[in-house]
Amino acid sequence: MAAPVSPKSKRRPATSATSAPATPDNPATPTDITSEEDPNFRPENLRDIINRLKRIEGQVRGLIDMLENGRSYEEVAQQMAAVRKAMDKAFYRMMACSVMEAITASESEINTFLQVERSTRILEKYA
Repeated sequence: MAAPVSPKSKRRPATSATSAPATPDNPATPTDITSEEDPNFRPENLRDIINRLKRIEGQVRGLIDMLENGRSYEEVAQQMAAVRKAMDKAFYRMMACSVMEAITASESEINTFLQVERSTRILEKYA
């Protein structure tokens, strides 16, 4: 059974690696990367992403107002498209920050590779 998640960290517990160690020739599988290898966002990157999401939140509230005030479907659709594009930009910015932090904060080449590989898997899964 997995260890409970600390309310302070809100991170999933580390998983044990059961396969061979990851190398550039033998990439890590999802279970090879533990939460300790998942760096936190730098404060400036975190602030940027939060600001983007707050702007999106305002756009969504505006959409609700538009619907409640009987605006046309085309006007609402245009604003929904803008919100969707803003979400995509926030997602890609977050992923770019993840890769940049992996490169600049890494203590070893293999750790850099693992972090970039992890970001690649997230992009493949959610983009």
